[in-house]
Amino acid sequence: MTTTQLIKEVERITHNNLNFISKRISRLSTNQKNWRPNEYTWNLIEIFSHLNEFSRFYHEAISSKIARTRYTEPKENFISSPLGKAGWGSMKLGNAKNVKRKFNAPKAYNPTFEKSILDENSISRFAEYQHEWIAMLEKVKTVNIRRVKIPISISKIVKFRLGDTLLYVTYHNERHVQQAINLLAHPNFPKK
Repeated sequence: MTTTQLIKEVERITHNNLNFISKRISRLSTNQKNWRPNEYTWNLIEIFSHLNEFSRFYHEAISSKIARTRYTEPKENFISSPLGKAGWGSMKLGNAKNVKRKFNAPKAYNPTFEKSILDENSISRFAEYQHEWIAMLEKVKTVNIRRVKIPISISKIVKFRLGDTLLYVTYHNERHVQQAINLLAHPNFPKK
């Protein structure tokens, strides 16, 4: 895949996320945002609080690395590392927009365990993070996304190539936006 194709894929999914927020979620009531079909399913506030905590980590890590990297020569082609491809591949939705493999969120990123990450404004904050993500892609275009390495959120030792990180975070966002779409489609989702 070329660097341009990778960035276009990230932009496309991010714009879809923003479109969904503005058209389907931004006007929901507090009752709707807090509704859950059972005790094991996250509500909308929890979904977006989780995404925001994840975004906060990766936005800081990527911005910091880009600011201090010596790899300022972008390359036309991007090749994923085997670990990076396994990472983003595990997050990517199937062709039918289904989750192929389920994961438990680490406790620090799980609003069920870590109540401090809950934010009543999580949905609007997520939209802000998505705009930030698109703006960050302009900086990404100025570096070699194969040589710049980003630590993953659960280990400072394990690092992905920047290109793999972009796909990983974007597919993770898309996965949870699909979770929100599925929640809205639930037959018992409140009308107001």
